[in-house]
Formats: sequence, C-alpha cells, structure tokens
Amino acid sequence: MSKIDESRPFLPVRIAVLTVSDSRTEADDRSGGILVERLQEAGHVLADRAIVRDDIGTIVDRLRSWIADSEIDAVIATGGTGLTGRDVTPEAFEAVYEKRIDGFGELFRMLSYDKIATSTMQSRATGGVAGGTYLFALPGSPGACKDGWDGILKWQLDSRLRPCNLVELMPRLMEHLDGAA
Repeated sequence: MSKIDESRPFLPVRIAVLTVSDSRTEADDRSGGILVERLQEAGHVLADRAIVRDDIGTIVDRLRSWIADSEIDAVIATGGTGLTGRDVTPEAFEAVYEKRIDGFGELFRMLSYDKIATSTMQSRATGGVAGGTYLFALPGSPGACKDGWDGILKWQLDSRLRPCNLVELMPRLMEHLDGAA
C-alpha cells in the first residue's frame, strides 16, 4: 500500500496549469482554479497559468514553450479531452510526447467509474513526458479536476510517497540525452 514517508523531505514541483477552452476566462475558470488551489495547498509552485482555445496548433505551441522552460517540471491541463469535434487536447499532447504514461488515463478512468459509471469511457484523460516535463490532461469539469488531483497527482507528485513517485524520476527523465553529441 502506498503511504507518505514523513522521514523524507517534501520537494515542491513547479507546475503550469493550462485550461483549454474557447469560452473561459481566468475569472470563470473553475477547473483551472481548482488545480491551482490544490497544487498550492499541497506545497507546490504555480509556475505559470494560461487559457488557450481548442486548437491543436495553439495547444502544441503552449506545451512546447513550457517544455523548453527549465523552470517548469509539470503541466496539468483541463478541458478538451472529450469526443466532440472541438476536443483536441489529447491529439495535441500526443504530438509532443516522448513517452506516454498510459497508467495515468487508465487510473483516472478507474477512479472516475465510481462516480460517473460507464460515462467515464468518454474521457480521454492522458499523461506523458517530453523534454523532462510531465504532461497531464484532465477533463474540463471541476469534479474531474478534483478526482485527477486528489486521487492521482497529489500523490504521485509528492516526493515522500512510497514505494515510488514521479518526483524521484525527474532527474533521470533526460538520461536518453546523456552522451549525445
């Protein structure tokens, strides 16, 4: 069973929050606000926050900018993960991934099943890594953001979680570049 090892130091992660929406502003972005509130309550650093429209190129450009920024360790996005024509967040994330974290989407849907039953099959929540930056995309509802943070990311982004966590892997995410000329 996973647990927090209080003898280990907490290492804050620098997280950017991305809201994908054609209609939201920071004033009415409840989902992005929930993510910001929760990550800060957990002791992490809000590295940046943005709202972009549902457009693959715009999302990819923002992701690439944050991936290139050494002051950002992780990106959590909300919105655009459904099945309609404007929902393109997973496609944008796939365009930049070096590696997918398949278990993130699988675990999100498993946790979501307890709340919304078979409707969870409509979620295309996804996770991956690129340029040493973790990338996670959650659905746009406040409930989904709470579930994704409280049930998964809060724990995996805590350096004290045992038996393992994503933070302890961060120094090794770029090792494929070691020795590259």
